[in-house]
Amino acid sequence: MFEKILIANRGEIALRIHRACKEMGISTVAVHSEADSGAMWVRLADESVCIGPASAAKSYLNIPAIIAAAEITGAQAIHPGYGFLSENARFADIVGAHGFTFIGPKPEHIQMMGDKITAKQAVMRAGIPVVPGSAGALTTEEEAIAAADEIGFPVLIKAAAGGGGRGMKVALDRESLAEAVSTARSEAKAAFGDDAVYMERYLQKPRHIEIQVIADAFGNVCHLGERDCSLQRRHQKVLEEAPSPAIDAAAREKIGKVVVDAIKAIGYLGVGTIEFLYENGEFFFIEMNTRLQVEHPVTEAITGIDLVREQIRIAAGLPLSFTQEQVVFEGHAIECRINAENARTFTPSPGKVTDFHAPGGLGVRLDSAVYAGYVIPPFYDSLIGKLIVHGRDREECLARVNRCLGEMVVGGVDTTIPLFQDLIHQPEIIAGDYNIHWLEKWIKAQADEA
Repeated sequence: MFEKILIANRGEIALRIHRACKEMGISTVAVHSEADSGAMWVRLADESVCIGPASAAKSYLNIPAIIAAAEITGAQAIHPGYGFLSENARFADIVGAHGFTFIGPKPEHIQMMGDKITAKQAVMRAGIPVVPGSAGALTTEEEAIAAADEIGFPVLIKAAAGGGGRGMKVALDRESLAEAVSTARSEAKAAFGDDAVYMERYLQKPRHIEIQVIADAFGNVCHLGERDCSLQRRHQKVLEEAPSPAIDAAAREKIGKVVVDAIKAIGYLGVGTIEFLYENGEFFFIEMNTRLQVEHPVTEAITGIDLVREQIRIAAGLPLSFTQEQVVFEGHAIECRINAENARTFTPSPGKVTDFHAPGGLGVRLDSAVYAGYVIPPFYDSLIGKLIVHGRDREECLARVNRCLGEMVVGGVDTTIPLFQDLIHQPEIIAGDYNIHWLEKWIKAQADEA
């Protein structure tokens, strides 16, 4: 087992990884920008190294600085968390070339799944169902028209090299297709440096369902059930729950087996998430994330499995600590992503946190690096904490979420706590009857009434 791990990330996920390391008796090294010098994960780590100024490009994305920090502190492995360099195959290669262990998948699998077109082709060969779409990138307007006619309108144009909603445009008919392709290309080029786009059928009312998988170097692969991530704004997840209100045990077992067989077929190593659109009882592959997900705690809550601990064990050459038969799903869990944003306008709200009180009680977990007196910097993602609540069933879980949101105090900055307080009282949310378009329509309706 490793004696020292460098955590190449910041915020709540850096603290989450630190906690797992400490429980395993592993020393931690925190890297940080100048803006994060007083952050909680830096204060709690055994060692810390400043790797650059506030700009992420000059600090958390600065590969030479991160490698140098690992070398001077004597770290044996590097955990990338999520975001930043976590899905950068070149970084994973460089980590290995310098004699460190990358706590994540093999670089070739990061590369394979990082391009949406090659990922789709790979999973199709492995037996995973995909959304009907173009065979590859679209290079001419004639190709786009031919593909759309074959797929059927409406269609979705997507960037091959990215995600997060950037480079995605819907074309309802032939007349709007050329503009959608052109706009998607421009956005993809600006965001990812690659203007390649492809096309998929645009599903009308799908849910966003993802399957958590984990694989070791001994051929053991397990799935840990599904998460429902359908509540989204601008293709960004807002609230997640496990299990999904829309999936029964038979559907879970069926898609779980398909995913496990595919992961075995490609020889994947570590944790990963296969994301699907689910409509009318059918699953359609969207993408695979070759890293820890932001929403991984809801899976931990219903299975009792520490995913970061398992990541570290696998990277150290150990087998999974459980079998598929030992994976038991108990109760229901919901995660609210609480951001430093105005709950109505979603304008970022960096600044000093004057007061802070975390909710508590049975089945309550708050993953946050915030404390009273902490200054939320304006340079990074606005996520300040994840409220994860577990109950014996969905009804109890919702009631507990409601209670916790009322207890939580974050003074001095705007937060999205009021948004969640409104959401969990909506009839559709209570009934579990929503899709990936529901939240944006609801937000628009709220704004129109204001």
